[in-house]
Amino acid sequence: MVIYGVALLAACLVTGLYAGELLGQLLGVQANVGGVGIAMLLLVLIAGSRRMRALVTGASGEGIKFWSAMYIPIVVAMAASQNVVAAVDGGMLALIVGVLAVIVSFLLVPLISRIGGGGAPLPPLNEAQEPVKREGV
Repeated sequence: MVIYGVALLAACLVTGLYAGELLGQLLGVQANVGGVGIAMLLLVLIAGSRRMRALVTGASGEGIKFWSAMYIPIVVAMAASQNVVAAVDGGMLALIVGVLAVIVSFLLVPLISRIGGGGAPLPPLNEAQEPVKREGV
């Protein structure tokens, strides 16, 4: 049932926000430090744990999978919008550093993709499918 997914999502969010506030106070910062990230990690860990296996199967499992899949993009979008507002308020230097970080990340993609090297291709899903030949490997 979807309600279990909502309950799990809510519990992870409240726990993560509380932990983020507590971490902020311990660090002497008057802000929530990583509460949303902590909540996301909790959701992933709890949904994948063996103790929750009975809850994650069947109709209730579909609800948990749905809300787990919805939670990450929504939270990332919320955090990104807050970061953009803070960067614009912070001045031009914050915007320049953000753009440079994105450019460097894009430039590192080909380098990182070469690290794994070429391996054997995955077996076909069906017996009738031909394996796909990878070029350049």
